Amino acid sequence: MPERTALLAEQLCSADPGVRYDAIRMTRELIGQWRGDHTGLVVLVGGCLLPGDAYTAAAAAEALGSLGPVSEPAREALASYVKAARAEHGPRVWAARDRLVRRAHQEAVRALARMGDLRALSCVLAALDEGADAWRAVQVAGHLGGAAGDLTPRLSRLLAEVDFADASQSMSAHALVSALRELADPQAAAALTGAISAAVREEQWHTAAAALNALASFGRGAAFAVEVVRPLADAQDLHVRAAATAALWDLQGEAADVVPRLVELLDTHERDEAAEILVRIGQAAAPALPRLRTMLTAGYEWTQVYAAAALWEIGGDAEAPAVVETLLAAWAENDATSNHVLACLSRMGPAARPALPRVREELALLRRSGRFRSISNDEELQAACRAITASF
Repeated sequence: MPERTALLAEQLCSADPGVRYDAIRMTRELIGQWRGDHTGLVVLVGGCLLPGDAYTAAAAAEALGSLGPVSEPAREALASYVKAARAEHGPRVWAARDRLVRRAHQEAVRALARMGDLRALSCVLAALDEGADAWRAVQVAGHLGGAAGDLTPRLSRLLAEVDFADASQSMSAHALVSALRELADPQAAAALTGAISAAVREEQWHTAAAALNALASFGRGAAFAVEVVRPLADAQDLHVRAAATAALWDLQGEAADVVPRLVELLDTHERDEAAEILVRIGQAAAPALPRLRTMLTAGYEWTQVYAAAALWEIGGDAEAPAVVETLLAAWAENDATSNHVLACLSRMGPAARPALPRVREELALLRRSGRFRSISNDEELQAACRAITASF
């Protein structure tokens, strides 16, 4: 890999824009597949953000936006490019007529926004207000939590304008709901409650469930919505029923009300979601222990992972040996479970010691791992592994 890195570094500095363009793509692939310190390459990709070459700049900005936390060394290059584009083409450059200029600017704004950098805010707000390619701004708005006061009203307005009778608008609704959840501004609770009612009325069950999950994230601050949520805990659609039950817990915190419902859901295809909710409830969910223990022998490794995590949070040290054994077996069977496995092991503290050899083995890998083999998941996985090894 050092030889390939050196070659790419040379190509990224080439005077030929075609060579730089190809090197950006290959750099993106290398960083996506291999672990290591890629700071030098990321800085050089940021150096390809040249105002006079929108074609290559667009590729560089898109690549940086895909690299997750690894793109941090290019933050200032992205901010400078966004500022220069606005200075040259005006405040409406997001909707510039020149296709390449528009694409390069949008990709740079989106990459900067994913870093939570508020220097992207004015461009995102302009896109939301003017409606030009607004969906591209919605996709990254949730990362700008520091500007929730500006973003929440705009996103809430757009969500209220969704026609839930039109199934083709479901993707837009999901994106808006996701952004509002990420912003974590309780001021969005009313808009989400309205979206839940509208989605249920039009039998858009997946959208209703997504909005319920977003509403639940506000906790007691959204307790006023209980009257809308409670009937849905008995909905015919199991996905909605699970989401509504989770929301009841987060909005009211009454274990006696939700645990029996969750135990019933453990016998449905929503069992994984039910187990995940039981993790949040903890010891008060003790009635679910017998069913969770039987789930450890389920044929599907994801179900085993969710059940093991719930067992640990509810039963504690008494369940630790079976939990660790199950987590390691599931990890070996399907490494896509690794992020969930490590999250549970991290919470277990000293009880996770039997997993230490496997954790160290993971850290020794050169290729990326984690769910979907994505950069963000792999970086999160490595951080969890380092934290566990350090604790011992």
